[in-house]
Amino acid sequence: MKEILYAPWRTDYISGQPIEGCVFCHISEHTEADEELHVLYRDEHCFAVMNRYPYTPGHFMIIPHLHTEALETLDPEAWLRISALAQQGVRMLKEGFGAQGVNIGMNLGKAGGAGIAEHIHLHLVPRWERDTNFMTAVSGTRVYSTDFEKIYRRLKELAPRYFV
Repeated sequence: MKEILYAPWRTDYISGQPIEGCVFCHISEHTEADEELHVLYRDEHCFAVMNRYPYTPGHFMIIPHLHTEALETLDPEAWLRISALAQQGVRMLKEGFGAQGVNIGMNLGKAGGAGIAEHIHLHLVPRWERDTNFMTAVSGTRVYSTDFEKIYRRLKELAPRYFV
């Protein structure tokens, strides 16, 4: 018997209008579309945005406005701001969203595993005990247990209390 796993949120990925150029620069430059692009927070150095194809519910990224693939060339002030937002984001995911743990990471360069290698970004992935299963490791499939838009609205509501 063949099993089917539905992932309706991926419809936009298949049928949506492709973004020309760097997707992160597009988000950085279009402040008027923050809701549509699922931006949680932005300031003069960087922004926080939901990962459109998350590992777990609540997975978001912190991204500098500067288009660079090299962390080592990033302005130290921007890096300090990204680091501060990472601390605040972890607090938000734990206290406000109920995560029991958080994975934080950057994949630098294509060889380092970056899906979008041309623009650095820091992932924050909320975790819960027993939230891992064989699906991702064996079949390359993720199971997302709740509505993406609902999670975005919840984190967007929490963001002003945590991102300062």
